[in-house]
Amino acid sequence: MEADLLARREQELVRRAQGRDSAAFAELYDLHYRRVYTYIYYRVGSQELAEDLAADVFVRGWQAIGSFDYRGVPVAAWLLRIARNRVIDHFRRSGKRETVELEDQHIDLAHDPESEVENRLLREDLLRLMSHLTDDQRDVIILKFFEGMSNAEVAAVLGKPEGAVKSLQHRGLAAMRRHWDRGEKG
Repeated sequence: MEADLLARREQELVRRAQGRDSAAFAELYDLHYRRVYTYIYYRVGSQELAEDLAADVFVRGWQAIGSFDYRGVPVAAWLLRIARNRVIDHFRRSGKRETVELEDQHIDLAHDPESEVENRLLREDLLRLMSHLTDDQRDVIILKFFEGMSNAEVAAVLGKPEGAVKSLQHRGLAAMRRHWDRGEKG
């Protein structure tokens, strides 16, 4: 019931934003910024770059909102597709291979210092393990496990069938497990 209410609210915000209502788009920004930022951060590994690219995603989203057609695909999936394309463009333009360089700064995951250190080490291990994956495998792992998206939502973001998402997830997790077992976290 609450999900239906949220979906209707989001559709209304999109309709208003398509009419160039900037306040409606600002609400969409508030609803989805964290998810877009987190996805980008786990792809680029830099807080500053993730903030810049996330801002650009929403600028592009505002420019393209008129062409958004709901058709059951959530706005989050549309925005994450824009984010994915921006990350790809960034690495293409910079000439860098997609490797995650870790920064000390990040979202505060814990309140006590010991848990914070454990979480940071775990996150670093995960990011290093993900560096062994293909771009598509990495996207699936980030969207499924960091963003909590369903296979259908991930498929919508990546423009792939759900079966392909399941296969990418399976292969990605298997590759991470192999590297973990070999002690190759980075």
